[in-house]
Amino acid sequence: MNTMICNPAASMKLWGDAMRMACEAQYVMTVRFAGLLGVMPQHPGENVRMVIEKTGAARESFGAAFRSAALGSRADEVLAAALKPYGRRTRVNARRLSRFR
Repeated sequence: MNTMICNPAASMKLWGDAMRMACEAQYVMTVRFAGLLGVMPQHPGENVRMVIEKTGAARESFGAAFRSAALGSRADEVLAAALKPYGRRTRVNARRLSRFR
């Protein structure tokens, strides 16, 4: 079992990862909304993909958080585990959508 003392470096990394994901998510939402409005070209099926990927990310996120908590991880480790599936998807979506234009 891990020690319950918070690691400042791990907390800063978690904060940085959350901010990166927030910026990428905002970009993805903006590009997808522009596609919905017809302002930008959009992949066929992007609207369906946008909805379907949320359930998979939520399932992976909850599972990772529960596994981490069950192993006795610190709170910042549980949050980092929960954030990872969402961060992976926002990173991939941001790259994919930026290449399509």
